[in-house]
Amino acid sequence: MSLEKALTDLRRALGPHNVITDPADLLCYSYDATADVPTQRPDVVVTPESTAHVVQVVKIARQYRLPIYPRGSGTNLSGGTIPLRGGIVLATVKMNRILEIDPANLTATVQPGVIIQDLNNAVAPYGLLYPPDPGTVATATMGGSVAECSGGLRGLKYGVTRHYVMGLEVVLASGEVIRCGGKTVKNVTGYDLVRLFTGSEGTLGIITEITVRLIPAPQARETMLAGFARLADAGNTVTEIIQRKVIPATLEIMDRVTVEVVENYAHIGLPTDVAALLLIEVDGIPEVVKYEAETVREIIKKNNGWVKTAENEAARENLLAARRAALPALAQRKPTTILEDATVPRSKITEMLLALEEIGKKYDLLIGTFGHAGDGNLHPTILADARDEDEMRRVRAAVEEIFRVALSLGGTLSGEHGIGMAKMRFLPWEMGASGVNVLRQIKKALDPENILNPGKMVDLAQEEEQK
Repeated sequence: MSLEKALTDLRRALGPHNVITDPADLLCYSYDATADVPTQRPDVVVTPESTAHVVQVVKIARQYRLPIYPRGSGTNLSGGTIPLRGGIVLATVKMNRILEIDPANLTATVQPGVIIQDLNNAVAPYGLLYPPDPGTVATATMGGSVAECSGGLRGLKYGVTRHYVMGLEVVLASGEVIRCGGKTVKNVTGYDLVRLFTGSEGTLGIITEITVRLIPAPQARETMLAGFARLADAGNTVTEIIQRKVIPATLEIMDRVTVEVVENYAHIGLPTDVAALLLIEVDGIPEVVKYEAETVREIIKKNNGWVKTAENEAARENLLAARRAALPALAQRKPTTILEDATVPRSKITEMLLALEEIGKKYDLLIGTFGHAGDGNLHPTILADARDEDEMRRVRAAVEEIFRVALSLGGTLSGEHGIGMAKMRFLPWEMGASGVNVLRQIKKALDPENILNPGKMVDLAQEEEQK
């Protein structure tokens, strides 16, 4: 009965066209891009059109004690948007306006439903660039990207999402609206709330407006493809490029398994007789680009590799498309695709690559590894079949070993995919019990009723049950 009353109130507050209850439609919001995690159909999906609408949703959710699961395009890879306890999925797709482009201050202000690529298309005529560049850049939303603190192909040189978020408008679990940060380059007023909400995965507040920093687009760039007969040579090339003080805009890796499936998927002429390919792009002023490209070629040859340069923009786009196709291509090979986020210091990249190769052999699993090798962020992707219980047992054992190896090398559980529900149980391995408790205290302070994306990052309900 209370659900029916809540639906009535939601329709009154948002309009019937912004309240979705059809079972077939609800099913589409029961999962995201994450494999091997539980799915759950929500009770209702709402599509607010304004911050005022979001406030109304929060107030109704509190009144009827319904959880809220904020959602962008659902491209996250940690189970972050799955409505584990039913309730309300709050989809930001209709809050998709670019509110301002401010070339004088090198900023843009957007609603959370803006697609990242659409923002870059809008600022390009001003000679500007929004650098964060996740693999799903053409579909991922700004709100989801900020909530997950996503990285991407340009992370090595330009950093990740948190380096570009300057200001936020957030609706709290209480229904209050706060603004933090702004357009000023310097701001040390109070705690850094912008950083707190960036990467909070929808567990502390609902982001309704974002002000981001833009940079001048590079004047020149050169894109290269390098091939290696040995995986270690590719890893050593990555390490040496950084040691030589060259910081490419893009320094990506695809191992043999990934190259084979991408070529079969995209048919763009990738060589498949290699242990690994590196995709390398240097950018900046022409003189620097020329010097850095020559240095990169020298390092590749020293490490027994060959190198080809993209002759034109079409060839460059082909290479970038090949890298972005890695995950969908790997998904063709087997029905279940377990994509992880093993991240280590850059100097340990070769050790991590070789460890992943050994883990695949140890557990008799097919693992395709690709990712942002230049910043130590690899994506070992285990190809399996969820219907095969024995294989999935080996998959889970392999995942645990991947995380243990990454941490033993000074790495982290997640470089850019977040924690969600997929990695919650591993948090104490990296943060310790005291560190996890700090997360819980922050969550309790901002969301004492545990209505915002419950069951993600830290599980307050489970803690209450244990008491």
